[in-house]
Amino acid sequence: MRFHAAISASALLAVACLAVPCRGDPPVTPARAVTDTLHGEAIVDEYRWLEALEKDSPEVAAWTTLQIDRTKSLLGSLPCHSKLVSDLGPLMSIGSIGLPKREGGLAFWTQRDGAQNQPVLYVGADPSLSGLGDAAAPAGPDRTQKRTLLDVNALDAKGLTSLDWWQPSHDGSRVAFGTSKSGSEMSVLCVLEVASGRWLADEISGKVSFDGWSPEGNAFVYSKLSDPKDPYSREIRWHLIGTHTRHDPLIERQTDPSEIPGAALSRDGRWLFIVKSRGWQASDLFVADFERWQRLGMPGMGLAFATIAKGLDGNFFPVATHGSTMFMQTSFEAPKGRVVAVDLHSPGCDSWRTVIPARVDAVLESVADADGLLVATYSKDVTTRIESFTLDGRSRGEIALPGLGSAAVAIDETRRDGFFSYTSFNEPRSIYTVNFESGTTALWARPELPIDPSLVEVQQVFVASKDGTRVPMFVIHKKGLALSGQVPTILYGYGGFNVSLDPAFDPTNWPWYEAGGVYAVANLRGGSEYGEEWHKAGMLGRKQNVFDDFYACAQWLIDHKVTDSAHLAIEGGSNGGLLTGVAVTQRPDLFCAAISAVPLLDMLRFHDFLIAKYWVPEYGSSADKEQFAWLRRYSPYHHVVKGTKYPAVLFTAGENDSRVHPLHARKMVARMQALSANDDATDPILLWVDRDAGHGQGKPLAKRIEEQADQLAFFMWQTGLCR
Repeated sequence: MRFHAAISASALLAVACLAVPCRGDPPVTPARAVTDTLHGEAIVDEYRWLEALEKDSPEVAAWTTLQIDRTKSLLGSLPCHSKLVSDLGPLMSIGSIGLPKREGGLAFWTQRDGAQNQPVLYVGADPSLSGLGDAAAPAGPDRTQKRTLLDVNALDAKGLTSLDWWQPSHDGSRVAFGTSKSGSEMSVLCVLEVASGRWLADEISGKVSFDGWSPEGNAFVYSKLSDPKDPYSREIRWHLIGTHTRHDPLIERQTDPSEIPGAALSRDGRWLFIVKSRGWQASDLFVADFERWQRLGMPGMGLAFATIAKGLDGNFFPVATHGSTMFMQTSFEAPKGRVVAVDLHSPGCDSWRTVIPARVDAVLESVADADGLLVATYSKDVTTRIESFTLDGRSRGEIALPGLGSAAVAIDETRRDGFFSYTSFNEPRSIYTVNFESGTTALWARPELPIDPSLVEVQQVFVASKDGTRVPMFVIHKKGLALSGQVPTILYGYGGFNVSLDPAFDPTNWPWYEAGGVYAVANLRGGSEYGEEWHKAGMLGRKQNVFDDFYACAQWLIDHKVTDSAHLAIEGGSNGGLLTGVAVTQRPDLFCAAISAVPLLDMLRFHDFLIAKYWVPEYGSSADKEQFAWLRRYSPYHHVVKGTKYPAVLFTAGENDSRVHPLHARKMVARMQALSANDDATDPILLWVDRDAGHGQGKPLAKRIEEQADQLAFFMWQTGLCR
């Protein structure tokens, strides 16, 4: 009864006001100090009790409800909120089409129409076989005689079941797919027959990843958690359709929490590769003659793996095999990436032959085999280039793209034609057919829009960081906007894990543009924008470079009379949530508001929760004395100073997050509410926890609309656009 009484009390605290947000104070959070001594320093944590999940602590659940109710009441009562919900509905109902995969004379793709919560998996005639993709008659998926193969919306009326991944067999007769609920990412593998749509009895649970079909389509390699409660228990197995999983031979088992094992089976089924990732900057690669192992009837015995690369400073990814030659993408001795040929009978690095050398001015992002043509995707100053090469490395020339933006290819290894997607800040993600021999392209699918994206202009600028490093930034706004020096501006960043923030269309920004706001995207060190050296310059003991790059981009916007600190808001999620958490504690004077979504914030304890040991190679660990010193210098939770006036901050988390524990947002909110000099009515510290979501995946449409309206309303309120 007391638990329910506490929830009811929160509703009284959050009575909606008419035209302005209500003035309810945040709930009082008990401080129960716990002291840890790390390398001789006493670290006091008053809110350790908020590390419990709600399912394990009614007290945490009640406290979280009070915070959620206050946040929803405050943001929901803003005068711009209801209009944002109305405006965002059509924008977030814009259809989307995924890149098709072609197998067995069929095309498979996902598509979300209108108000559907989740994309639907379709199958249709192969576009090249039905005459589609011809420049004289550009067409889309509706002309492929498409039919629904899998609609997860029909499985869950609440829209909380998502299709995580899917892969057709090489003959197109079956599709393996993974689904999960409420953003948990705990994928369950199932298999269906394409012709009948019938689900087979084969079902495998445990956060399953798919690693390759056999040539006959009757078996596959997969990886899963042997213990769903242990994120470091991955194992790789071989499954024969129609047999029980208890009989699946074990291929590899995880033995080191710092390594993530994965597998790849060559299309001809002969070679099996094991990749062991050591963080985001290095991996080991091994190979076995899988066909021989099966031919000798040895599924009960371990495979004999030969080492291709172990303990080297670089990443290694198998691209394709031609006989006993494997083409491999690597950053070893080439931070911007190269392609080498490897003799799998003698795979050591002494025998590697460079096929596509590294470039000075572009980063090799991916390589795919199109029937003997190597199709390489490059990034040059954060925009995509696509170029094809023969197997001996001779360039066949670039594929002309619609403009300067982001592109990705989808290729069948047996074909020299395929698809690519293209998008930019003012161009929706569209699908094109492409012939990699001739270079011809044609539009295949483009979503219908309720807005005119050409009314938005994009500028790329280059900013000098604290140490002089040249940092790219995109600045986007409505054409004709007068930059007065006080324009409300959102600055977005990430800066980590070798992730590049490429140009991409986001219709949810349109209400911001229409209201007269500027949106900026900073390409910080720690990402992959300029290769592995750029990544390494923003990780471990060099993490402060990321934050300095971010501040330099903010200062550029101020110095160039776009905005000022009173109108500059910042946003980031996950590692980007850490970025904004650091920014508000290191430079509270520089910004007026921040959103820190699904963030890491207690950097002295992050590695003890969920899968975060995988991130130690990126951040370091407080268990190590030197690394403790790095983390201690910037850990946001430990740099909240009593009496400091901070920007208004909205922290968000997902109760079912399998990556970043919601404890980070909860503890940070408690500490900032207790110590800051902020006015709860004008620049509050707020918490939103989504109890039906994880790290952001799998949310139904209505929930996504409401969440986006909350966040835009928060920024509009704090920057003066909410009217």
